[in-house]
Amino acid sequence: MRLSTVILPIRRWSQGGRDAWQRAEQLGFHTAYTYDHLSWRTFRDGPWFGAVPTLTAAAGATSRMRLGTLVTSPNFRHPVTLAKDLITLDDVSGGRITLGIGAGGNGFDATALGQESWTPRERADRFGEFLPLLDRLLTEPAVTHAGTHYSAVEARNIPGCVQGPRLPFAVAATGPRGLKLAARYGQAWVTTGDPKVSESGTPAESLEAIRGQLTKLGAACAEIGRDAGELDKILLTGFTPERNGPLASLDAFVDFAGRHLALGFTEIALHAPIPDSDFAADEKVFEQIATEGLAQLGA
Repeated sequence: MRLSTVILPIRRWSQGGRDAWQRAEQLGFHTAYTYDHLSWRTFRDGPWFGAVPTLTAAAGATSRMRLGTLVTSPNFRHPVTLAKDLITLDDVSGGRITLGIGAGGNGFDATALGQESWTPRERADRFGEFLPLLDRLLTEPAVTHAGTHYSAVEARNIPGCVQGPRLPFAVAATGPRGLKLAARYGQAWVTTGDPKVSESGTPAESLEAIRGQLTKLGAACAEIGRDAGELDKILLTGFTPERNGPLASLDAFVDFAGRHLALGFTEIALHAPIPDSDFAADEKVFEQIATEGLAQLGA
């Protein structure tokens, strides 16, 4: 089991932004992720900085911890420009970048460029083209592709990623088409649980729903002859019925993480506390979990 954190890009770099990433490394987190949005939910009318520049700055402010997005989506990204940013990030960081990526949703990003919000089928269609093209762009020196939604004309990506054959993809998916993409292209799979269960279900029901997702992931891997054990399984916390409960105490975290470790998860990502928000938590408890949680789990 690895323990990671999510740092929302809400602070100016000179006013706590840099400190948050350096503190995460000092606490020993395996990876520090950030959201890749133009704005997000209750934070929409407050400060919110871009993911790629933030991760570039974080790469210069840290030296050991992995960095990444959780997650990027096609809502306002194009594979050609994203690939160039990722190759640069991987170079600047010395090969420490993980790309969390999913199909996107109906949030503010979905219409910020003036387009109509895509239907679930349209999102799945776009993601089904976006991810394979991004894979090619990160592994081939020159790519030409004429697709339904995305095109590339002799797009050059030299010298490629520091990590070979490319930086890892952590694919967020729960539906059948997304899980097939995770099975084929992912080095990791990401879930936040089942949104339907999260709203009104119990922790036990959430655990069973996630177990079902893992079963479907295994079937998608088996379909292409891949061992599902090759994929890391990442749980992004804060969206199951427990909400921020795992950060209530060290014991609460150990209980929560232990139940998901038993399902086969290899990484848990905790949001760094943000006062007066959905992610409010005691900083001292957060630090205690970061430094003692895995030992308590025996992981």
